[in-house]
Amino acid sequence: MQKEDCYYLGKITKLHGFKGNLILHLDTDEPELYQNMESVFVETNGMLVPFFLEFIQPHSGGKMLVKFEDVSPDEAEKLINKNLYLPLETLPELEGTDFYYHEIIGFTLYDQTNTEIGLIKDVNDSSAQALFEVEINGKEILIPIVEEWILEVDRENKAILVEVPEGLVELYLG
Repeated sequence: MQKEDCYYLGKITKLHGFKGNLILHLDTDEPELYQNMESVFVETNGMLVPFFLEFIQPHSGGKMLVKFEDVSPDEAEKLINKNLYLPLETLPELEGTDFYYHEIIGFTLYDQTNTEIGLIKDVNDSSAQALFEVEINGKEILIPIVEEWILEVDRENKAILVEVPEGLVELYLG
């Protein structure tokens, strides 16, 4: 399995007890959706290695308590701080104006008047406010991803219609 065929799920944060149980911090608003996982990919030395779950159960604060099959307590300790991934095909398909950030790379962004703004090159979600990174006339502009501003997501035509505050795009191009 290649990393580009997967999405980041979370991280192994610490050991729990002395039998090799681990705590997973899942990067999701709905950790309960992952309670029935049978396996997960753990990034080790730049490669994704499959690990099968002996058990998984909810833990405090939206975390999960897991035990990997055939992993000793010493081996489990070496997995702390490793990133977790799942195949993209396991994501449920979204509809309407909901989208996954990886899904919209390469989409064209249009404003409320149907005027092309530019091509979505990436999504920056490293801060509290996620941003579209849009290329327009060779320049990069940043547009906040605000749920109320998303008017339409046209997956078939790879387009997103947004209501951009007056002057925002011009501020970059000025």
